[in-house]
Amino acid sequence: SVKVLEDVTGEEFVLFMKILSGLKSLQTVSGRQQLVELVAEQADLEQTFNPSDPDCVDRLLQCTRQAVPLFSKNVHSTKFVTYFCEHVLPNLSSLTTPVEGLDIQLEVLKLLAEMSSFCGDMEKLESNLKKLFDKLLEYMPLPPEEAENGENAGSEEPKLQFSYVECLLYSFHQLGRKLPDFLTAKLNAEKLKDFKIRLQYFARGLQVYIRQLRLALQGKTGEALKTEENKIKVVALKITNNINVLIKDLFHIPPSYKSTVTLSWKPVQKADASQKRASEDTTSSSPPKKASAGPKRDARQIYNPPSGKYSSNLGSFSYEQRGGFRGGRGRGWGGRGNRSRGRIY
Repeated sequence: SVKVLEDVTGEEFVLFMKILSGLKSLQTVSGRQQLVELVAEQADLEQTFNPSDPDCVDRLLQCTRQAVPLFSKNVHSTKFVTYFCEHVLPNLSSLTTPVEGLDIQLEVLKLLAEMSSFCGDMEKLESNLKKLFDKLLEYMPLPPEEAENGENAGSEEPKLQFSYVECLLYSFHQLGRKLPDFLTAKLNAEKLKDFKIRLQYFARGLQVYIRQLRLALQGKTGEALKTEENKIKVVALKITNNINVLIKDLFHIPPSYKSTVTLSWKPVQKADASQKRASEDTTSSSPPKKASAGPKRDARQIYNPPSGKYSSNLGSFSYEQRGGFRGGRGRGWGGRGNRSRGRIY
């Protein structure tokens, strides 16, 4: 397969991954691990990341999308999560994309959130957790200053960007449980106080939106919930509820990382043993057992591979693409001439 992948475009890579992922011999733990390593090589994770190069960003995201459904408790996402924390997050505001209308920052944060659930032991955990924490702070504003009479001193109320915060807070929650004393022993008292003020302010705004959304959806069932407007409200309610649960965890003394939430863009799956991957219970050399009826292994995949050139329809539905759920804010990789070293260009 490596030889075949020496000269492919982005679209061809998606097709090859779909074919390879469907092979029985690659549905074991070791098989999926081999596929992850193959995708990591194509993603050029050893190379310097250039956020201003649309092709570089495009290649990384497309490869990561192919890797996400392969991750599990036995096939870790550590290499990808580390790369996103060290190279992509610090350059989040500089990312460029050839896809018109795509919120590239939200796409990156969604992928990071998806992968964080399956991250193994990370070599530079504290350093990368700090990068994630600092990025989270950027989207969790301090409350506006108040005048002596208790009214707003004139500064405009900051916009609460719920979709971004859900992704970042979830990722921080997943990695934070690996270093549970990060918010206590690793931060000084002043920084922790600042963070809790931000959490408290965000939580107050959150409660307002949750009440508004519940009121707007009250009494609506069946067909009424299928309108575009109400679909957005339903998922918006999922986003705000998720953030609410995660914030409550962090307000514990010491902070807790025990709560479990389902990311707003993912389908809720029942905790049924028959739905677990059969390959988790097999050895790398034995064929996978036949699973009971239930969601297929790739049901967790967020993104549907594009059938043609990249377009604004690429990826899952994004609220920021259509105006944004904020509390108040087609092409392949070929044609560059350099096709050496088995990479995608």
